[in-house]
Amino acid sequence: MSVRPTIVLVHGFWGGAAHWAKTIVELDRLGHTGIRAVENPLTSLADDAERTRKMVRQVGGPVLLVGHSYGGAVITEAGDLPNVVGLVYVAAFAPDAGESPGGLTQEFPPAAAANLEPDGDGYLWIKPDKFHESFAQDLTPAEGLVMAVTQKAPLASTFGDPITAPAWRSKPSWYQVSAEDRMIHPDNQRRMAARIEPRKTVELPTSHASLASDPVSVAALIDQAASSL
Repeated sequence: MSVRPTIVLVHGFWGGAAHWAKTIVELDRLGHTGIRAVENPLTSLADDAERTRKMVRQVGGPVLLVGHSYGGAVITEAGDLPNVVGLVYVAAFAPDAGESPGGLTQEFPPAAAANLEPDGDGYLWIKPDKFHESFAQDLTPAEGLVMAVTQKAPLASTFGDPITAPAWRSKPSWYQVSAEDRMIHPDNQRRMAARIEPRKTVELPTSHASLASDPVSVAALIDQAASSL
């Protein structure tokens, strides 16, 4: 009997593990009992990848890594562990060796780039009054407000941290493109998706927060990946 992999969810910038809440509920409804969500510090790619590796090592059995946004860079860096059997990118960065999220963003500036602002301590924020329209325009204003107030800002320097050995070169991958994304340009997502040659690409008419605005479709892609492994 085949063993379903444990699904390890990796969040991106400006949010924590709770951004996966609706997707977790859908995955549970689909019968997945092995679900974990990493809470990364967002202090550097090395720190976040190591925190993710620690959780993967604790699982022991096969793991399907799922990354949203910057979390895609994290799973690309941390997915080299032998028990990682696949990668799912959700409106996410999928950098190649030597590339960084910041460098990829500069090549395809997103619509909401002007709504980012650094503070005096080196952290980078989405302007609270611009969060809803920038990150999650297809969620309710109330949901956008909560995300804005609880946003988890990364150290700005993390944007420039490059990938060393991209796991998508040796692990099967899946990709979900958000066609109305204002944080990672949709054309950038399409380019990265084509480059990793995923087993399946799904394009949704969603914001950057597709994991919250269309959790049914996102969970369905994750379920398909897990079932095929």
